[in-house]
Amino acid sequence: MMRVLMTTDAVGGVWQYSLELAGALDAEVTLAVLGPAPDPDQRAAADAAGVTLVETGLPLDWLSDGPAPVLAAGEAVAQLARQLGADLVHLNAPALAVARFDQPVVAVNHGCLGTWWDAARGGPVDPALAWLPDLVGQGLRAADCVVAPTRAYAEATARRYGLPVTPAAVHNGRTAMPLPDAQPFPGALTVGRLWDEVKDIATLDAAAALLDAPFVAIGATRAPHGATVAPAHLQATGPLPAEGLAGWLARRPVFASAARFEPFGLAVLEAAQAGCPLVLSDIPTFRELWDGAAIFVPSGDAPGFAGAIAALLADPDRHAAQGEAARLRAARYTPAAMAAQMSGIYRDLLSAKDKAA
Repeated sequence: MMRVLMTTDAVGGVWQYSLELAGALDAEVTLAVLGPAPDPDQRAAADAAGVTLVETGLPLDWLSDGPAPVLAAGEAVAQLARQLGADLVHLNAPALAVARFDQPVVAVNHGCLGTWWDAARGGPVDPALAWLPDLVGQGLRAADCVVAPTRAYAEATARRYGLPVTPAAVHNGRTAMPLPDAQPFPGALTVGRLWDEVKDIATLDAAAALLDAPFVAIGATRAPHGATVAPAHLQATGPLPAEGLAGWLARRPVFASAARFEPFGLAVLEAAQAGCPLVLSDIPTFRELWDGAAIFVPSGDAPGFAGAIAALLADPDRHAAQGEAARLRAARYTPAAMAAQMSGIYRDLLSAKDKAA
């Protein structure tokens, strides 16, 4: 059986991605956790997925203050791969690929400062932070294969880093969460890192002020590095455990995302799997995934979001039809489909290595 060393972190969506993929692969997967240690619930989820965790204590690139700790982390991961006798290394932090690996390396760019900066602010990256996109670019060019979660984001990554080959696109997959019985919620919902400026919570907050209906926002309002947001009109709950989120999704509110940058959007997929109608910003990644199964609004258009949400809330038949369209589209994005594509990439790399030997 193929032995894969995969990096992950317990901070954001990469954790869920790693567990879903590792659990669906026909491979022996070891997850090397960088950054803060997993909590007890996360460790239990890893056990249930049948994967081995190695808590490395190594830093995350985006929480480091310079390249040296990241370069050292890459070398440590490469050494771990040798110790484990891994056949292939899957890096969910592309900057680590700068290290000297003995195995083929797949680098998956789930999101990075360079492409985030392009969407959020444009122009040159702050000189104090420029080391990180520089290192990510080096890692992407050093990897044997680069993967992104959508074609649109693969193209953005190639443009940002001047890659000679556009990354392969492998859509993320998610197991639908079990939903309790619940009464419908006559309002709207958004979920995500509320503090992240590219999520454009300001637009949804302004839309909430125009709605004659409640608008709930689930997610952290303070970033690990200190950035905060304080919505005036959204009903912010803070982060909720999976059961709490499932309880909200089971009520099938109108789900809205005004994100100006979203490489994939797992929160949108979770809402669609629950049958929530979708109102999304009109950005390339959302169009790629949800065209024909969502209502699109120009980025930054608060009255447009309010109007689209209000129209769905006023028309139960359309609300139900849009929710069903989202649910049917979501059925494409499964862990099995994701694992099948990634397995093909792994096999091709190992075959090329064998031929070169």
